[in-house]
Amino acid sequence: MTVNLRPALPNEAPALTALSLRSKAYWGYDAAFMRACVDELTLYPSDLAPETFVVATRDETVVGLAQIAPLDHDADLLALFVEPDHMGHGVGRVLFEWSVEAARAIGAIRLMIEADPGAEPFYARMGAVTVGTAPSGSIPGRVLPLMEYRL
Repeated sequence: MTVNLRPALPNEAPALTALSLRSKAYWGYDAAFMRACVDELTLYPSDLAPETFVVATRDETVVGLAQIAPLDHDADLLALFVEPDHMGHGVGRVLFEWSVEAARAIGAIRLMIEADPGAEPFYARMGAVTVGTAPSGSIPGRVLPLMEYRL
């Protein structure tokens, strides 16, 4: 099945938040961990700017999302989430490729990624390299792999 990309609609923010949480839960986190992630993963209509946010669809059904943000001379991959039933079927690759092109379009020289440890192998397959760690925005004391993709 073909993966199509389109801008998000402002009224989709709650559904996209729910998708993000389902995708995060895929890695086996418990309920307490997931509750701690809600604030960080909540999307608002103001987050859905078409230059920096995209949704992936298959047969008109939303199956993933990606979001970047300018970060000095770099871009930050703020979000890349795929519906669990669609993982391993090319959706993440299409979203990552969009993220790279969107980062280039804003003049970035690197795409920086604070990866979930479970997603680190995916980003490595895409060509990103682990360059350090970053503190979790949700769980005090937890660190995440910090990865970069040279544009």
